[in-house]
Amino acid sequence: MRSWLSSENPQEDPVEAAKKWTDGVASWFTDMDMWQHFMWSALRIILIFLLTRILVRIVYRIIDRSLERKEKGRLQVNPRRLVTVGELLKNMTSVISNFIMVLIVLGELGFQLGPLIAGAGVLGMAIAFGAQSLVKDVITGFFIILEDQFAVGDVIQTGALKGTVEMIGLRSTRLVSWTGEVHIIPNGMITNVTNYSIGTALAVVDLPFSNTRKLEDSIELLEKAMLDLKEKHEEIEQVPNVLGIQSLTSSEYVIRIAVECQPGARSEAERLIQMYAKEALEQEESRRLAAGSV
Repeated sequence: MRSWLSSENPQEDPVEAAKKWTDGVASWFTDMDMWQHFMWSALRIILIFLLTRILVRIVYRIIDRSLERKEKGRLQVNPRRLVTVGELLKNMTSVISNFIMVLIVLGELGFQLGPLIAGAGVLGMAIAFGAQSLVKDVITGFFIILEDQFAVGDVIQTGALKGTVEMIGLRSTRLVSWTGEVHIIPNGMITNVTNYSIGTALAVVDLPFSNTRKLEDSIELLEKAMLDLKEKHEEIEQVPNVLGIQSLTSSEYVIRIAVECQPGARSEAERLIQMYAKEALEQEESRRLAAGSV
């Protein structure tokens, strides 16, 4: 008899379990304290999100106005560099604000922030020790951009490498040499930089002449050639200046010609000066031979 009753009880247990589950669900839906706590938590999370967005917008506006004042200042600043710095600062602001917002939201959801912050600190230290060179590259790249040490298109030299800057990143800088080689340099290895694209350059050419030739004739010939050069080449902003004798020996004297030009055009300006001086000498020699034959 007992064994039969015991076999009948399992048929009644699911009904009781279903009834208890239904009562639990009903009590959960009718638990006003729980719903009130849930609504307040949801409102606080929404408020935290909105305040974070407003804070980010305010910081963005401050960054934009600060860069606008810097661009309108007396010091000449590369506009491309201001855009780069502004975007970098905005990205940092967004990442930091969102990280803090996530921590606060997790606290509202009941997570313990202490272990999370401690774990993040330990993870950050492990990453810092394992990627010291990467951290150094990023920090150096940030200050290269912030201090406007050089810009894309500038001709620079760092160590034994010289070329035109093709790309500046937080991790590395890419240079293209005048022969076409591409050099990718980690920013942490850039310890000193020579920038050839700031201000103006001075193209200097020294031309030797025999002592048998009169100094006045040589200077007059070169001055006419430099005037001709300026008329035919608008990229040369000034007439090259014939400075006079640079050095003197028993057999020859050297006349120096100089002109200010754009930093990247110095080699071209020097080649043009030499070409026009040589052509002027050849034309004079031709006229002399023609007059002698007559």
